[in-house]
Amino acid sequence: MITIRRADLYKLISHAKSCLPEEGCGLVGGRTEGNDRHIEAVYLLENKDHSDVHFSIDPKDQIAAIKDMRSKGLVQIGNWHSHPETPSRPSEEDIRLSYDSTSSYLILSIMDRDAPVLNSFRVAERRDVTKEELVIIE
Repeated sequence: MITIRRADLYKLISHAKSCLPEEGCGLVGGRTEGNDRHIEAVYLLENKDHSDVHFSIDPKDQIAAIKDMRSKGLVQIGNWHSHPETPSRPSEEDIRLSYDSTSSYLILSIMDRDAPVLNSFRVAERRDVTKEELVIIE
């Protein structure tokens, strides 16, 4: 299971919409308890590809976010990105580029601008996709 605060979900949605027509992206940090992950910090980063179907994060921005997580006693749980015009599920490219089977890959679909959908996935060996239970907390 993975949890995210409603306020952080709203931050992701707002950032993703501000990036249109491009994908928004960033990192998520938090704490782990066994198999449970609790997102406690979201990082809204620039999509260096400026694309509506792909994203990449500047390594300097990624390092700065990880340093901030560590200063707060948090660990990187995974990354997030938006799908401006497609559902909240990994694309073939998302799966191909998922190098870390321990990371959560959060995908926020904003194809329906009034009803965004956030899902979280784990990807093993760049082929086996498992949807994680995602719980929104207050």
